[in-house]
Amino acid sequence: MPGGIIYAFGDCELDTRRRELRRGARARHIEPQVFDVLAYLLARRDRLVTKEELLDAVWGHRFVAPATLNSRIKSARQAVGDDGRGQRVIRTVHGRGFRMVGEVEERAADGNAEATSSTEPPADASFGQRIRFCTAPDGVRIAYATSGSGPPLVKPANWLTHLEFDWESPVWSPWLRELSRGHTLIRYDERGSGLSDRDVAELSFDAWVRDLETIADELALERFPLLGISQGCAVAVAYAAAHPERVSRLVLYGGYVRGRFRRQQTPEQLQEAKLVMQALPLGWGRDNPAFRQFFATIFLPEGTPEQHRWFGELQRTTTSPETAVRLRTAAGEIDVSGLAPRVRAPTLVLHATGDAAVPFNEGRELAALVPGARFVPLDSRNHILLEDEPAWARFVQEVRSFLDEA
Repeated sequence: MPGGIIYAFGDCELDTRRRELRRGARARHIEPQVFDVLAYLLARRDRLVTKEELLDAVWGHRFVAPATLNSRIKSARQAVGDDGRGQRVIRTVHGRGFRMVGEVEERAADGNAEATSSTEPPADASFGQRIRFCTAPDGVRIAYATSGSGPPLVKPANWLTHLEFDWESPVWSPWLRELSRGHTLIRYDERGSGLSDRDVAELSFDAWVRDLETIADELALERFPLLGISQGCAVAVAYAAAHPERVSRLVLYGGYVRGRFRRQQTPEQLQEAKLVMQALPLGWGRDNPAFRQFFATIFLPEGTPEQHRWFGELQRTTTSPETAVRLRTAAGEIDVSGLAPRVRAPTLVLHATGDAAVPFNEGRELAALVPGARFVPLDSRNHILLEDEPAWARFVQEVRSFLDEA
């Protein structure tokens, strides 16, 4: 069915053309693999789907731990209002697999009802992500990815990314899906991490800015908006100050003007920062749940155990203990206080009021230094906003309205 299918069940609709789950007439954000699990089970609701079949259909030939499938089934149940005990929508057949139950109406996405039990395979869960490589002036290979379609939206690298792994993450996948709607999202792994070269000589703020310049030149981008997140905000500010003719709009979330070692701190705060740096080589990448939980709690204090686990896995996947120390050190030395007043692009600054990773006052100072910047406080304790909190909906609304003004 070229136009896609809508499955209506209970108070939910799953639209395969728009890759959207609606519940009570409102769109509900779900991660790509959860969508694909639902779509596959709905299309084969006339029979049992074994665990092995579902794994092959959604993950292909990649190895996936059983816990991952169980997690996606749990998320699917939560998304459609199935508590898992009554199993009114997704029934588990122990030891065998899963089956959709209950009344399901199937119709074409253009509104014409159809009675058919077949469907086309789920669309690419990563919005057609394409990963490529380019080379920075010092010879370091930078991995970059494009996803979605439409005008470009460039996201400078931030702490802890992995182009492929992030699409599977319940932490980052909602961000990537949303930012790929209506835009061609361009993002890349910072040098030393992810799919970019791991063993590199220079890890510095200046090198990060040059890497962004390399990406923009590689794609021959003339004029485009930048979206900075966390340390990526400072990189975006530096680029916008150096290339005012190329930056149309600037969105900065969870950012700062000065890194941790450049801010005014109490002796206790400075000692805490040093202790964290000393602990990094010991706990990073090892099977130390307490250490990984420490970072997850700072970045995602209101996250679920599953989200904390994924964040911990990202730490282990993206870089080495030694490089992690170098990256954190470089970020701690950032200071763009002299560059921020030189930004000429219209700028939107957003920051969570209870952010434990980057204090709220850092976002206020950033907004105060960029001429004409508009500041939006977000009621959240999370440094990385989660899709089920009100602050996420506010973030999406503000960013979309701001970019649409261009």
